[in-house]
Amino acid sequence: MSLATEPVPGSGARVIVGLSGGVDSAVAALLLRDAGWDVQGLFLSNWTEEDDDAYCTTAEDFQDARAVAAELGIVLHRVSFAAEYRERVFAHFLSEHRAGRTPNPDVLCNREIKFGVALAWARRLGATHFATGHYARLGPSPDGPALCKARDAGKDQSYFLHAVGTHELALTLMPLGELHKSVVRERARRAGLPVFDKPDSTGICFIGERPFREFLGRYLARSPGPIESADGERLGTHDGLAFYTLGQRAGLHIGGRSGHDQAPWYVAAKNAARNVLVVVQGHDHPLLESRSLTTGLWHWLAPPRREPFRGAVKVRYRQDDQAARLEPCADGTMHIVFDTPQRAVTPGQYAVAYDGERCLGGAVIERLDRGAQLSAAA
Repeated sequence: MSLATEPVPGSGARVIVGLSGGVDSAVAALLLRDAGWDVQGLFLSNWTEEDDDAYCTTAEDFQDARAVAAELGIVLHRVSFAAEYRERVFAHFLSEHRAGRTPNPDVLCNREIKFGVALAWARRLGATHFATGHYARLGPSPDGPALCKARDAGKDQSYFLHAVGTHELALTLMPLGELHKSVVRERARRAGLPVFDKPDSTGICFIGERPFREFLGRYLARSPGPIESADGERLGTHDGLAFYTLGQRAGLHIGGRSGHDQAPWYVAAKNAARNVLVVVQGHDHPLLESRSLTTGLWHWLAPPRREPFRGAVKVRYRQDDQAARLEPCADGTMHIVFDTPQRAVTPGQYAVAYDGERCLGGAVIERLDRGAQLSAAA
């Protein structure tokens, strides 16, 4: 297990497990209980919209969490941080979309909710630690807890955890970091946990999977404008820049244009001043590529580096490590130059750096350094 999951024999140290109703958190609770911890569960329900029954699975998930708690013989608490979620996560999510950027709410949800107010709640319940079913590893290092990739590379969630503070990580347990998902499901099956074959959750943190443009349209006004090719030819009309992301293919409705081949179109840039969506043909079009980028303030999970260094960077979840030169800036931001051009790098998403297995930290992508594309959007 990861970081001090073995309590002092007989100590009965309490840990609160974020019990979501899924198999991962259920097995996390199982492993900690079997290791001798005084385990209690905490179910979070942080999205409250009366007309969301078709997409929000909170009621079903809570019943699954209750069934797991009963099977394990542990106490289950329930709490809603809906107000905090709207203020700290969802408001930023909408603000970024209004600005034509593409945020990643899961990163903020982890920092502000799961390892913020939920961890603080766990401490008030008398716990020394808070635990989750995340696939990542925590280990000791001379400078504090080291966040490392999970053994199961296909499930690794360290990208989503890079913004959590080191103080919070020191109070956290992630028992699944050494396990593969297949092993987790088998442990759940052998233990008789009723969620052993429950599908993994997808969609926006706490909100779920739903028709995204329709959902976003409930909160953001549509502002139609022209869709143009890189050389300025008008090809169609978009619903509003907020509803599209760089590299997007679906939903453009501009196929079969005369004078063009049948290759698919992709969003290459947004011109907010003119309310223009710029598109190009071909998955590997040069205007979809970026050689370098600049981030916002960098959040370090390792001793800050002041000089340029080599490392690996991800600009989206599930991306393979990309070799790069990282250049810390005097203002606390980071300039990153990739060995190989990166496709559809998106402002509002996160660049996360690694030294081998260890996550060094990350920051929001602010600017793309690709003159050709910026000229096309001007």
